[in-house]
Amino acid sequence: MLKKAFPELRRFLNFLYDASGALAAAFLCAICLIVLAQVGLNLVDRISELVTGEAIGLVIPSYAEFAGYFLAASSFLAIAYTLRGGAHIRVNLFINNLSSRARRVVELYCTAAGAVFSTYMAYWMVMLTIESFEFGDVSPGIVPVPLWIPQLALDLGLIIAAICFVDAFIQVLRGKDPVHLINEQVAEISDQPESDK
Repeated sequence: MLKKAFPELRRFLNFLYDASGALAAAFLCAICLIVLAQVGLNLVDRISELVTGEAIGLVIPSYAEFAGYFLAASSFLAIAYTLRGGAHIRVNLFINNLSSRARRVVELYCTAAGAVFSTYMAYWMVMLTIESFEFGDVSPGIVPVPLWIPQLALDLGLIIAAICFVDAFIQVLRGKDPVHLINEQVAEISDQPESDK
């Protein structure tokens, strides 16, 4: 029964990481849209000022704050997806020169440290979100946004990152290469010129 659950669990985890990456991309698109909209409104304002001598004063209220919230959401939601893709910065010069046994020990240490750190961060971020909700904290801008709303995306990103690190730790513990290492090696091979392959 447990063996049957593993493929389903793996599919779910892969879906979770991909969905997190897709959400991160959606927030990046939202930044682009809100900034482009404000630039368009500034252009209309400037044209109005040139034609009539007076600007209309078109503005998206708190657009800079919203762009900041979207950026934070995108950054945190992309952590697990980027880790799984092997795109995080790692010191491979040191790791590549280790024996397979020593490399496994280093991978265990790194994935365990990542799991502990991301779980710690996720816990305290969730606590901050609960506190913001209980105290009714709102942003200081023109549009008073309850702070727990943008903080939810950070919570979600950190929780998924913690799951991803635990997943990688378990893979190394079971004697397998973590997916981020495999994807990193595939990326290195695909970046080589055809003559070197």
